[in-house]
Amino acid sequence: MESFPSVDIIIPHFKRRDMLERCLDSLEKTSYPSMGIIVIDNGGTEAGLIFLVKRYRNARLLRIPENRGYAGGCNEGLKNSAADYVVFMNDDTEHDPLWLEPLVRTALADDRIAALQPKILSLKPYHRGKKLFDYAGAAGGMINPLGYPWCLGRTFSACETDRGQYDNPQDIFWASGVAMFTKRVVVEELGGFDDDFFMQMEEIDLSWRMKLAGYRVRSVPSSIVLHEGGASLSAGSPEKIYFNHRNNITMLLKNRSMAALLWVLPLRLLLEVAASLFYLTQYPDGVKKSAAVFRAFGYNVRCFGATMKKRRRNAAASR
Repeated sequence: MESFPSVDIIIPHFKRRDMLERCLDSLEKTSYPSMGIIVIDNGGTEAGLIFLVKRYRNARLLRIPENRGYAGGCNEGLKNSAADYVVFMNDDTEHDPLWLEPLVRTALADDRIAALQPKILSLKPYHRGKKLFDYAGAAGGMINPLGYPWCLGRTFSACETDRGQYDNPQDIFWASGVAMFTKRVVVEELGGFDDDFFMQMEEIDLSWRMKLAGYRVRSVPSSIVLHEGGASLSAGSPEKIYFNHRNNITMLLKNRSMAALLWVLPLRLLLEVAASLFYLTQYPDGVKKSAAVFRAFGYNVRCFGATMKKRRRNAAASR
């Protein structure tokens, strides 16, 4: 590249200083010369965090008074960035030193690209010599007609070994929030992440809105990021189940065509009941997990009017 567009890495952080330090140590080795880092302290009170962040080149700390989750933390970072591109990143990540250049190069080649995703591998197996795709994004996010997200290199319950089978860049439906490279002006144009999502699926919702507005989302397998996973909420926890079910239905209501919703929503209602029964009968804490599904459904009933307003705003932005 003859010139190096500016890139800000936006990292929402909530506790786990050791994890953040490991992430910043890794980013320090990034070879890209025009990179800044904005760490968002999501309502934390960790002593000395500002001194930790100041140790790293072009890094700054932004404190917000309450925990606004991944979505709200990233949006706050976005307001404080003037970079050409921003990467929304989890703090439980490590990075190949050359991870950023392929993303910038790909974005510069096509003005219609709004978001890119690197290849995301599972961190702990990688350090043991195994190249397994990470559950949270793998080789690129997709979605099925009923609104259930899946990934290249990952089924609902298992991840593939990376053997180069997804090494050709391609259009994907959504880019993972583990390391979501975006064009800043597009994210601002679309209003950023939906704050109400708090966490889980906010990046799918944003990617969907990008596509409705005519932009492209693509994978860049030559860029590699490692992800530990499960740092915010453990897999299968009732709260994670709640946010996943809640935000998935909200996302459908906001972005799916009205004609499709007429047949998707009745099917999804049946499948939500089936999921709650599965949790109830298959897990020791099944009552809590099952209740999380009904809580999620109740939220969407209560907030239906507000969600429809968001839907209308999305439709106006995509014209």
